[in-house]
Amino acid sequence: MTWTYHNEIVNELPEDCAGFVYIITNLTNDKKYIGKKLAKFAKVKYKMHTQKNGKKVKKKIRSKVDSDWQLYYGSSDALTKDVEEIGTDNFSREIIYYCKSKSELSYIEAREQFKYKVLESNEWYNGHIRVRVHGKGILNSEPL
Repeated sequence: MTWTYHNEIVNELPEDCAGFVYIITNLTNDKKYIGKKLAKFAKVKYKMHTQKNGKKVKKKIRSKVDSDWQLYYGSSDALTKDVEEIGTDNFSREIIYYCKSKSELSYIEAREQFKYKVLESNEWYNGHIRVRVHGKGILNSEPL
C-alpha cells in the first residue's frame, strides 16, 4: 500500500521535509490512527583518527539516513496487529502535513490528535498522546 498526499501517490518526500503527519485508516471498519514519521534518522559512527602528535582518537561522524517511511504502518500495537491479520490492502495511508522541523512535526501531530479527540473514542487506534515541544521551534517557522 502506498502513501498519498492530496489524493496523489507519494514516491519521495520534498527536499526540505523533516517528516510528516499522517492518518492511517482501516477500510473495513473506518478505525483511524494519527501519527508522525521522520523522513531521516541521525546516524553516528566513529572513525579512528591520528592526531599530529601521533595520538589516536575516535572521531565522531554524524550523518542522516533515510527512514523506513515507505513501509511504515504506525507505532500502535493494535494497528500493527490488524495490519498483520487483515493485510495492508485493507488500509489507506494519507499524509496530511509535511513538516520542516521536528518541533513542527511534534506540534502538528499533537494538535491533530487533540482536534480529533483520539483518546475519547474507540474509532481511533491512538492509545496515548505524547508531546514535548518548545515554542521557539514553532514561533520561528512559517505559518502552518
